[in-house]
Amino acid sequence: MITTVNPATGETLAEYRTLDECGIDTALDLAQATYRDWRTSPIERRTAVLKKLGDLYLEQTDDLAKLAVAEMGKPVSQARSEVEKCASLFHYLAEKGPAMLEPLEWELSGGGTAQGLWLPQGPVLAVMPWNFPYWQVARFLAPTILAGNVGLLKHASIVQGTAAKLAELVVEAGGPDGLFQNLCIGSDPVAGILADDRVIAATLTGSEGAGRAVAEQAGKHIKKVVLELGGSDPFIVMPSADIDQAVEDAVLARIQNNGQSCICGKRTIVHADIYDEFSQKFITALSAVEPGDPMDDDTKLGPLSSEAQRDTVLDQVDTARKEGATLLFGAEKLDRDGAWMTPGLLSEVTIGSETGTDEIFGPVGQLYKAQDMDGAVRIANAIPFGLGSAVWTRDEQEQEHFAAHIEAGMTTFNAVNGSHIEAPFGGIKNSGFGRELSQFGLHEFMNLKTIVRPA
Repeated sequence: MITTVNPATGETLAEYRTLDECGIDTALDLAQATYRDWRTSPIERRTAVLKKLGDLYLEQTDDLAKLAVAEMGKPVSQARSEVEKCASLFHYLAEKGPAMLEPLEWELSGGGTAQGLWLPQGPVLAVMPWNFPYWQVARFLAPTILAGNVGLLKHASIVQGTAAKLAELVVEAGGPDGLFQNLCIGSDPVAGILADDRVIAATLTGSEGAGRAVAEQAGKHIKKVVLELGGSDPFIVMPSADIDQAVEDAVLARIQNNGQSCICGKRTIVHADIYDEFSQKFITALSAVEPGDPMDDDTKLGPLSSEAQRDTVLDQVDTARKEGATLLFGAEKLDRDGAWMTPGLLSEVTIGSETGTDEIFGPVGQLYKAQDMDGAVRIANAIPFGLGSAVWTRDEQEQEHFAAHIEAGMTTFNAVNGSHIEAPFGGIKNSGFGRELSQFGLHEFMNLKTIVRPA
């Protein structure tokens, strides 16, 4: 059984019976059978399902948002935005996706032509986390439907209600049984599912450890995998920045999704010329954020996803202090039921230390001083991760330098880093490989088949 718990209250929400080996085998049979039909379905049928799915998300935004809040604690206003973003992705691929699947054409130097066809490949396993329980899945689900593949979801245990609802919505949108199935399972069966010949690939968003395990299994069975493994993203502030706006966004980066976002800046790196001004304003603003009821529209910071996650963050803060870092304020456990803590900020973190290289997945930031632009780049790159990055500068030459030298899959200027449905999303180094969103995400699990016609 899998039990879901409200992190704001500690109360049990529901219990879900997990699939046994027979249930998993039945699901894989259904996925394979559905794929045989879906792979040849007209593109108009696929886009109709996507369009309807987007409509359903918009119609049920409030209910879907409240379900996510109950299971993982994000502020309800952010949950609504997440659901609406999913709807935008479904509608975008319904409209723009068919053009991304048009055949490619090449003239051959020896005469004749070659054509590239985008063809589906089969059932894909998605192992997804709890922090964005709708959006993480949508990034996989939308291209799966359009490509002609079928999906199998292994969602995080703490959001099983959300996972079940996602599968129901696909059927309600007109998708055939087996187009998208929620597998209510723990982590142990994942290796066997990926090894099964009925599954052709996997995508995982989660921890570095989980990514290594899935990548090892995929490599063993020569199956493609896309990994998004998080990171400890830099948030760099240079003298030409709008400091007040940068402070506001630095706070947002640390409390958005209760500090549990892979791509929001966790290490704030400030140029020495403005360090004192920025740090004073940053400390004042972040320390003023008070945790509140996640169902309240005015709440900016709710509980963490679970008491275990909250305790992990507090343990990381203790480790940082033992390594010589200074806790400037906060990072305290609140005396109430649920997974509550206050925001906090560390300084004087040693480059290369455990704290300096780990990801703190909660509302606790790290503050660094850089003497110059190259120093900021060195601090930014001194970690094993390379997902996102944000840089505050209005100097175009500085922007070009940071864009070329920060080791990350993404760099955003003068805003909090985020994902965009039109642009590829993903990381490098220990943050994983492969891309989601845009045409690149659509093509990840498709066969680019070359057709040659000699002269």
